[in-house]
Amino acid sequence: MTNGTTTHTAPAYAGAVCAPADINAVFAAIDIGASSGRVMLGRVSPSTGVSLETIHRFPNGVVELDGGLHWDFDALFAEVLKGLTAAASVAATNGERIVSVGIDTWAVDYGLVNKAGELTAQPYSYRDERSRATVGRVHAVISPEKLYATTGLQYLQFNTLYQLAAEPNLDGVQALLIPDLIAFLLTGERRTEATNASTTGLFDAVKGEWATGFLDALGLPRSIFPPLIQPGETVGTLLPAILKQTGLPADATVVAVGSHDTASAVAAVPADGDDFAYISSGTWSLVGVELDAAVLTEASRSANFTNERGVDGTIRYLRNVGGLWLLSECQRYWAAQGLSQSLPALLEAAAALPAGGPQINADDPAFTAPDNMPDRIRAAVRNTGALLPDRPAAVVRCIMDSLAAGYARTLADAERLTGRSTSVVHIVGGGSQNRLLCQLTADATGKSVIAGPVEATAQGNVLAQARAAGVVAGGLSELRALVAAGTQLVRYEFRDAFASQSGGS
Repeated sequence: MTNGTTTHTAPAYAGAVCAPADINAVFAAIDIGASSGRVMLGRVSPSTGVSLETIHRFPNGVVELDGGLHWDFDALFAEVLKGLTAAASVAATNGERIVSVGIDTWAVDYGLVNKAGELTAQPYSYRDERSRATVGRVHAVISPEKLYATTGLQYLQFNTLYQLAAEPNLDGVQALLIPDLIAFLLTGERRTEATNASTTGLFDAVKGEWATGFLDALGLPRSIFPPLIQPGETVGTLLPAILKQTGLPADATVVAVGSHDTASAVAAVPADGDDFAYISSGTWSLVGVELDAAVLTEASRSANFTNERGVDGTIRYLRNVGGLWLLSECQRYWAAQGLSQSLPALLEAAAALPAGGPQINADDPAFTAPDNMPDRIRAAVRNTGALLPDRPAAVVRCIMDSLAAGYARTLADAERLTGRSTSVVHIVGGGSQNRLLCQLTADATGKSVIAGPVEATAQGNVLAQARAAGVVAGGLSELRALVAAGTQLVRYEFRDAFASQSGGS
C-alpha cells in the first residue's frame, strides 16, 4: 500500500474479439432491480455487438410483513422461473442453444438459508429502518476509520454488516446475497460473487477476501457467507427439478457475472480509453470512475466514496447519489391522487421552466423510504429558505436540477481524490433516456455526456457469460467496443449559462 492506495493485478485476457464458436449460442440474463426485473436473451456477434431480447418483465418492490419492509422473494423467484421457461421456449423455436444463465441484482440485501437449504424468512429490504439502531453498536466495536481502511466501503446505514448486526439469531444459517440466493435455488451451489461481496462491509479490499477479523469482532460466524467466486467462473449446473420445470438444456450452467448490477453496468460502459467517468442511473445513481487501485485515504472516507470490485479486478470508485427513485415515487403519489401524467409530458413541462430554481440534497436519507415524496421534497426546499410551487412540473425540475448538481459535485470530488481528470461522462441505465437529465448533467459538469446503453447491466451480464463460453475474447476494452458497435449513443454538450436558461429538453 502506498499513499493510501492499494494495487492488484487484474486477470489477463489476451487477444481481440473472436468469431463465435457456436453461432446458435445464446445467453440468458436475469437482471433484477429494486422496482422491476427481467429475463433477457443475449446474442453476441463481433460485427453487430450485443443484442438483447426481453423475454419476460415483472414488477418488484418492498412489501410490509411482520412490521418490517421485505422483498417477496418467493414471488420474485417464481417470476424468474417463468422467464427462464419462456426463454427456453423462444431459443428452441429459433433453433438456438442457451449456453448459460447469469444473474445480477441490487446489492447489500440477503436471505438466510438453513442447513437444509430452506429460506428462513423473506429477505429484509435495505429500505427497512432496522439497521439504523445497530450502527452505533458496530462502530463501538470497529471504528468507521478502521472499517474504511480495510473495506474501502462507503458508509450507508443499510450496508450488509449493519443488517447482520440486527439479526437476532444466526446459528446454523448462511447469508446469501440476493443473486447468490437465486443461483443457489437454480443449482444447489452456495457461492458469493466477489463484486457483490465487496458491498457488504465485510470484504477486505486489499486481500480480496472476507475480512474474517471483522466477522470475529462482531460475533458473526466465519461461515456466515459461502466461499467467494469471481465473474466468469461457473457456479454450477442446473438442478434436475429446474431443468424439468423450465425446459432449459441439460448442459446449461449458471455462470457468475458482475452480480452487483452496477458492476455489470460499468463493464458495459462503451468507453474508448480510460479518461471517462460513469453514472449508472436508475433507482439510485452510482457516480464515479474506474481504477486499478483502491483509494483508502482518510480524505476518501470523509468524502464517503466507496471502493467496490468490478469485473476483471477493477475498482469501481464511486459514491451513491440520489436517483430516479425520487421521480418514480412522485409519479406513484400523483397517480394515487388522480394526477397521473406521462413521464415525457412531465419532463417536457419541467424543461420549459427556467434554470436556477431551488435544489435539494437528492441523496439525503430522508428520501430513502416510500412515502409522500412531493411533500418531502417541498419540505426540504423550505428548509433551505426557498419555496417550491405545488405543481408537478416544478417538483420534477427540482429533482432533475438536484440530481445533475449532485453528479457534478461527486465527479469533482472523485477527480480531486484520485488525481484523475476525465473528459467525458457516460450515463448508462434508465436515466440515459432522460434527455433533460442528460443535458443538465452536461451543463453542470462542463463535460460531454454520452448516453446509452439503456440496458447496460444486461449487456455486461451477457458479455461476461459470452467470454466465459469462448464466444468472445479480450479484456474490458474489447467488450466495451462490442457494446459501442451495437448501441445508438446520444451525445450532449455543455451549454453556456445564457443558453442553459431555456432548460433544454
